[in-house]
Amino acid sequence: MNQLEDMRIFVETVERGSFTAAARRLGLSKQLVSRRVIELEERLGVQLLIRTTRKLSATELGLDYAERARRILAEVMEADDTMANHLATPRGTLRLTAPLSFGVLHLTSLLTGFLTLHPGVKIDLDLTDRPVDLVAEGVDMAVRVGLLSDSSLRAKRLAAVRMVVCASPDYLRRFGTPRTALDLKRHNCLSYRHSKGTYWWFSIRGRSEFVSVDGSYIANNGEVLRDAAVAGLGITQLPTFIVKSDLDARRLVTVLDSLAPPVAAVYAVYPAHRQRAVLVRTFTDYLAASLT
Repeated sequence: MNQLEDMRIFVETVERGSFTAAARRLGLSKQLVSRRVIELEERLGVQLLIRTTRKLSATELGLDYAERARRILAEVMEADDTMANHLATPRGTLRLTAPLSFGVLHLTSLLTGFLTLHPGVKIDLDLTDRPVDLVAEGVDMAVRVGLLSDSSLRAKRLAAVRMVVCASPDYLRRFGTPRTALDLKRHNCLSYRHSKGTYWWFSIRGRSEFVSVDGSYIANNGEVLRDAAVAGLGITQLPTFIVKSDLDARRLVTVLDSLAPPVAAVYAVYPAHRQRAVLVRTFTDYLAASLT
């Protein structure tokens, strides 16, 4: 019996919401994952999961056990990292998450170089535009673009990011060019979905302001919005790392340049307990040097 392994299997099952997804993530069979969770329940003498034909959910005791198990697993990982700090060469698995567009366009090629430099390292990459709770989901590090919310996480600035408002020349010929932020009220704004609504970031009278916008298309991926703008559907605000090639080819043109917001940034973000880990520190430094 391996209690730590049982904890890891159970936490993964709760986070993924099914035995199948947990098994896929852990590289185990569904039958083994299910059996280990059942054996864990029998050993503890409590029901941890509610099983129905449609879904799997944790009981109140199961949620409490999962949270305690996460903390124990994090402490074990930190203990391992403390020992690894005595080694000059980083090793182990780095669980990493990043926005989909930035990951595909810029990050994945850098990961290849990093793995070539450090053959003792494994990367477990999750490209997603959803907010990831690093502590709850056991993720070592996130690459995030834009403004950071206040949190207990540590962050290091990696590179500057410039935001632009742009549209296709055809759209502007048909609907006109906005001259002020208020003009956007009469335009179809293709917007990124934020947790607090749809808004764009501007510098107005020397101050940073968020302007509410509306339109027929909201998405949680920048490349989707870029393609819609190129097709002439509307105006969008996106980072230049997504639209640069389209701007260069004049498939898109910028507008409202005088209201461009302050330069944002790409950040490496990680839980406090991972700050001193050799692997996290080495990878962060590698990204900072590569993205400069």
